[in-house]
Amino acid sequence: MKTFEQDAKTLHPRWPFTGREDELDVVRTALATGRRGVVLTGPAGHGKTRLIAEAVRGTAHTRVTGSPEARSLPLAAFAHLLPDSVSPHRAVRILSGVRILVVDDAHLLDEVSAALVHQLAVHGRIRLVVAVADAVPVPPAVSRLWTGEMLPRLALPPLPRQGTMQLLAAARLEPLTAGRLHHVCRGDLRLLHELVTELGASGRLITVPETGERAWRGPLPVTPAVRERLAPALERPAPAERATLERLAFAEPLPLALDGPDPEGRGPARADLDVLERLEADGLIHVDDLGAVTLADPLHGPALRATTGRLRARRLGRTVHGRDAALAAEQRTLVQRIERLDVRSTPTPVGDWLIAEGAPLPTGYAAVRARFARLRGELREGAAWAREGLRHAPGDTGCHTELSLSEGQLLGPAQADGWAAGVCGAPAGGPIVRTAGAGDEGCAPGDVHALYDAVRLGVPQRVADRLPGGSVFARHAEALVRGDGPALDRSAEALLERGFLLFAAEAHAQAVRAHRDPRAARLSRTRALALARRCQGAHTPALAGLVLGELTARQRQIVTLAATGLSNREIAERLTLSVRTVGNHLHGAYTRLGTGDRAALPWLVELPEHEPA
Repeated sequence: MKTFEQDAKTLHPRWPFTGREDELDVVRTALATGRRGVVLTGPAGHGKTRLIAEAVRGTAHTRVTGSPEARSLPLAAFAHLLPDSVSPHRAVRILSGVRILVVDDAHLLDEVSAALVHQLAVHGRIRLVVAVADAVPVPPAVSRLWTGEMLPRLALPPLPRQGTMQLLAAARLEPLTAGRLHHVCRGDLRLLHELVTELGASGRLITVPETGERAWRGPLPVTPAVRERLAPALERPAPAERATLERLAFAEPLPLALDGPDPEGRGPARADLDVLERLEADGLIHVDDLGAVTLADPLHGPALRATTGRLRARRLGRTVHGRDAALAAEQRTLVQRIERLDVRSTPTPVGDWLIAEGAPLPTGYAAVRARFARLRGELREGAAWAREGLRHAPGDTGCHTELSLSEGQLLGPAQADGWAAGVCGAPAGGPIVRTAGAGDEGCAPGDVHALYDAVRLGVPQRVADRLPGGSVFARHAEALVRGDGPALDRSAEALLERGFLLFAAEAHAQAVRAHRDPRAARLSRTRALALARRCQGAHTPALAGLVLGELTARQRQIVTLAATGLSNREIAERLTLSVRTVGNHLHGAYTRLGTGDRAALPWLVELPEHEPA
């Protein structure tokens, strides 16, 4: 039997910059010659400081930071740059020689410092990057920077799920753990860092066999940041409100009117509408259109469960019968969505609960979750769900099959060829033979995806007339048979709308070769690249077509080295070129490839096993 092994080592997460490429481009553009700068706003802990640090990396810049301790002292933030008793006018003259001024935590500036920042913006001789937290008082002189349209404002959204997954993958956390952390942190990077650090320090991370990744199962660590977020729920003065929140923590979603006995044996289990109305007004719960009640903050459920006494937790916990029935309902829903060729995200609270608690996962459910994730292009998550099923049933065929299908599309060209041969029953590039179980007069729902693999491999002729007529899969096959680039792009958009992220990337990649207009081909390549980057390391035959055929030999050489993470200077030293020459070659390559994102290069090239000397 496969088990996870306890790893007592403290985890020191590496926090690569990821998930903010678009925002990084905005800030860098705002710092270009002739621009005045930019103001970044967003909740505390959402990565404004890190984004700015990445944007000004390698440039001559000066930094000042507001602080609550010095907010009453005039010009405290600028004390290291200015002499004592300096007038505002002279301060502007002294600072006019600064090329780029970074003002972090500008909402904490004293009034004189805030006025100085405003005057520097009016003066216009230096470029400003100003970071301001949301939902806190801001000095009027600072808020006028964007309300007066002196500087553009960039509202920083929470780090998206894919960004969090990439961030935690670098810290060697397995996908189910990364997804769980993203759910409870909601883009709060300070909280994320604190939780990961505490999980490593407390020995709660366990090593997953065969992958070397680390997993978290069990209760949430109640760190200071967790208690701060939990305070609105913990400080409820009315016992009935606290009791309702705790009950939701163990049994959400909770219907407004429940039949049957109260889990605590105190009579009919009917929600008190007065209590719910107060909690809803305070923003602590959410009621959906069907009347289901959930906690508004996804952190509150795990935190309340972690702080509830054992005896009370046993009374509030789900019954085995109710849990099993709910899990079966989730599995049926996922199967129906797969059969309808629609794998858009759907709530799965019971399965997620079992994973969080480290409870045994039924293999049938695990295989369906693995397949659903794989079809969505979440290949690492698909493999993780399959491993979770095999953890307690190592001989299960369904989970082994799903693990092979996910891993076969993750590793690289050779493995992708093996996957191609496996799904088609023929060597990669050879004739497609009938998939087992597929009939001549159409196919069962479970076989549709097997037949569609022929379309993904670029050999749609044998299956186009056997796919469901008018379906998104059939339209993709027909467009590929015709070699119709615009139709392939439309098929990709339809696939993406239905949640098939990887399939959409592949359809755009196929459109690259079908387009006659080079500009359209570059746009399709850019779209394919953007989607492929979200597929957790997918390497399939269709995506292998995004290689560097349009580049010169030198451009291919430099782009391949850049994709391994080497800087321009390191590439220049290796190839005995000037840094400027390397930059010029990269610029030309970006233009031909339709991307200006260095982080995207690993998706465009197959890195060699041995780099050139």
